[in-house]
Amino acid sequence: MKNKKFILILIAILLTISAFGCRPQERPEGRRNPGDGDIPPIPEEISQGEGKEPRLKVYLVENQGIKEMNFEEYVEGVLAGEMHNDWPEEALAAQAILARTFVMEFVTSKGGSKYEGAHVSTDIEEAQAWDAAKINDRIKEAVQRTRGMVALHEDEYIKAWFHAHAGGKTATAKEGLAFEEEEPPYIQVVESPDSAEAPPEDTNWRAEFTKDKIKQAVSESGQQVADFSAIEVVETGPSGRATKLQIGEATVNAASFRVALDSTKMKSTQLKNISVEGNKVIMEGVGYGHGVGLSQWGAYQMAKDGKSASEIITYYFKNVRVVNLWD
Repeated sequence: MKNKKFILILIAILLTISAFGCRPQERPEGRRNPGDGDIPPIPEEISQGEGKEPRLKVYLVENQGIKEMNFEEYVEGVLAGEMHNDWPEEALAAQAILARTFVMEFVTSKGGSKYEGAHVSTDIEEAQAWDAAKINDRIKEAVQRTRGMVALHEDEYIKAWFHAHAGGKTATAKEGLAFEEEEPPYIQVVESPDSAEAPPEDTNWRAEFTKDKIKQAVSESGQQVADFSAIEVVETGPSGRATKLQIGEATVNAASFRVALDSTKMKSTQLKNISVEGNKVIMEGVGYGHGVGLSQWGAYQMAKDGKSASEIITYYFKNVRVVNLWD
């Protein structure tokens, strides 16, 4: 009798364990289950429902008006505006994933554009370039192949920074962008295989400025300089880029100074030489852009070497994963 009672109790215990062991885990509210981590929700401002393609209200600078469009239509225009439309497929695909990620992070963190009523704009000072006229079949194919795909670090959209040419090595956000917040954990300094096919003026550049132009750029930092006979790099970052410049009595942040001066002429803060000759300042350096995140000419070469879009992204961004938000 005792044995029978023991067996019944044992069976009851086993059934209870089995029931709990088979119960599916609940997913966090508003998130899909990607299998290896959480996926952040699509921002409410643009969401059309879980797993569905969002819609965007885009302020078109060229038209000075807002156009509502499907998310992927916007990505096509960005890809055409930010990368040559005849580049290797995997480079285009990587850029498409970053373009999509950029907007998701932008709307999540900022809530929308500085242009009233818009989620994002084609103003390159705010967001990404956009050029519908350059959309071709290669652009459409890259966007379609990566439809809904974004890059995440843990369960957050990354700041999908990119630039033209890393000059052989990428930068931290603090040195390349004068980023004032905590350094994102996915941003890293890596050797960049920038293609030898890049324009010579992007690989090695030289620019001339007047002293007055230099003084004007310094004044934007809230400082004034009467005169100077030299410009010196007094601090560098992990990638070797200049982070502080001494100009007369003024010490300026190099990344901010580059933007104030003219970032299309002072193409990077990876400076090789600065000379002052009379009223003329001559700068020489390598690479084009802030150097943070993905190098487009690096992506070009990696694609040529047979790397996939995901491999390109995970090379430039540390501990990120590419996931799909909608079909």
